[in-house]
Amino acid sequence: MPIMKKPRSVPAVAATIAATTIFFLSDMVLPTAVAGIVEHTFVVSQVNMTHLCKETLVTVVNGQLPGPTIYVTEGDSVVVHVINNSPYNMTIHWHGVKQRLNCWADGVPMITQLPILPSHNLTYKFDVSRQEGTLWWHAHVPGLRATVHGAFIIYPRHGPSMYPFPKPHREIPIIIGEWWDANLTEVARMVKDDTGDANFRASTINGKLGDLYNCSGIKEDGYVLDVEPGRTYLLRVINAALYSEYYLKIAGHKFTVVAIGANYVKPYTTDVIPIAPGETVDALVVADASPGRYYVVALPSQPPKPDFQSPVLPTRGTVQYSGNHSDVMPMAPEMPDEHDDAITFYFHSNLTSLHHPKRPLVPAQVDERMFVTLGLGTICRQGQSCKRLGKGNERDLILVATMNNMSFELPDAIMTPLLEAHYYNTSIMDMLQELPDGPPRMYNFTDPTLIPPGPKEAQLEATSKSLLARRFRYGTKVEVVFQSTALKQGESNPMHLHGHDMFVLAQGFGNYEAERDVAKYNLVDPPMVNTVLVPRLGWVAVRFVADNPGVWFMHCHFEFHLLMGMAAVFVVENGPTVDTSLPPPPMDFPTLVHGSYFQTFL
Repeated sequence: MPIMKKPRSVPAVAATIAATTIFFLSDMVLPTAVAGIVEHTFVVSQVNMTHLCKETLVTVVNGQLPGPTIYVTEGDSVVVHVINNSPYNMTIHWHGVKQRLNCWADGVPMITQLPILPSHNLTYKFDVSRQEGTLWWHAHVPGLRATVHGAFIIYPRHGPSMYPFPKPHREIPIIIGEWWDANLTEVARMVKDDTGDANFRASTINGKLGDLYNCSGIKEDGYVLDVEPGRTYLLRVINAALYSEYYLKIAGHKFTVVAIGANYVKPYTTDVIPIAPGETVDALVVADASPGRYYVVALPSQPPKPDFQSPVLPTRGTVQYSGNHSDVMPMAPEMPDEHDDAITFYFHSNLTSLHHPKRPLVPAQVDERMFVTLGLGTICRQGQSCKRLGKGNERDLILVATMNNMSFELPDAIMTPLLEAHYYNTSIMDMLQELPDGPPRMYNFTDPTLIPPGPKEAQLEATSKSLLARRFRYGTKVEVVFQSTALKQGESNPMHLHGHDMFVLAQGFGNYEAERDVAKYNLVDPPMVNTVLVPRLGWVAVRFVADNPGVWFMHCHFEFHLLMGMAAVFVVENGPTVDTSLPPPPMDFPTLVHGSYFQTFL
């Protein structure tokens, strides 16, 4: 649970970093069978990095990009001291960690906690139980997730020998990201206020741009994975990008996918891994090709026209067999078309859960059903009536992202985090606007003629901003059908639910029709995820059990959609017992209700 205090002295911080460096120096740290405490110190600061002939001031953790990998064993307790030496407010979200009965440590500013102000620090404390696999951590403040992120690896309690697949020779985090040479907080502000836009300059694998990019004729370094013939490698793939889903391929090799979102799946063999922002995929790769060098390529995908077409900026590293092959030109894979959304659709629809003792049962019946449309809309810039058609009307409108034609916004007047307001039952919770069961009107949600501006979409785009939320009684079994729309855009939507996993029952292209599509539900072995990709111009049906009390964020993991308001909070009420109720914040947890926030920061 977070504890906020003034930063320690530089020598003390340095000593702590030195003491914890052992946790992330190698690709794999073998865990012990006995649960223990894993402690890290994260110093958030700004450093200068040079790529593409330009020096850029970048916000990072412990001077590195990506940040340190945290290795834990299931059952361990985690303690992370975050020291904010950056000029920005900061929080760290432990993406996919359920934070059972510990919503206080979820790390979302003004949802679960007050932000860590510059020149202050906070200690996160939480347990990792009943979870195994690849998760990650990242900043949950506008824009900075692009550079403040790292892997979070959970081993089985009795070590890698307990994997439900052959123990690999090595395990390697593969973090796909983006290189920006802009001030990310300014980019985020422009997107949120609809006053401008920007695009990343390159894609990255483990922070390296690769040899597709050069500066005055000198090629950028690429990530290199050294392998030995016949060995098996577990790639823990993470998409930390702000803007793009990616297609990952290795020339001459196949992947055997064994987990997604830190949940095991039945082994699935493929030559390409599509992975959206927020998703993690564990895949085995056997070094069974002829010894040599092979490119590993990450290609960002994008919707076809009439959607906006951004520059195609792939990156590549190298899989290099042991021996002297430096004079051999790497083999390149044949990549998919960046517009081919059938690849990601079939990948996700072919995944099924592996039977595992920690896997809960799929809810056969549900208590509440929601149909949530995802798209874009507009509000009047001055808060008054305005034209949505006609020359120059764009100046009068702000583009927003919506769920059921409503856009999430935290009012400026709210100074208390919602979790604190919920726990102490303050009047702030009266400001919540309920996310309705469905959109205000039904129409052909996936009509592609709605993408470009015109009279048809102008009738549908009007929306409003509010503190969008949904309350659930403890133990409520919830079904949500997410429906992507063509309203002003045709993007897919990776929807991330904090504090819970979702069963992915079915997905499809076009409009969801219950009479037809319920028959497609997999209630036997559906995959479980914390981030579900809603197909472009399609739908996905999920179920989850609201059994973790607290205030949890549900949002699209495309940063521009989140900034524009495609989000809501899910408030899960306490259950009937102490073991089903959110405990109070720690005595030294910074709160406004008890005045300790101001005492802490004065």
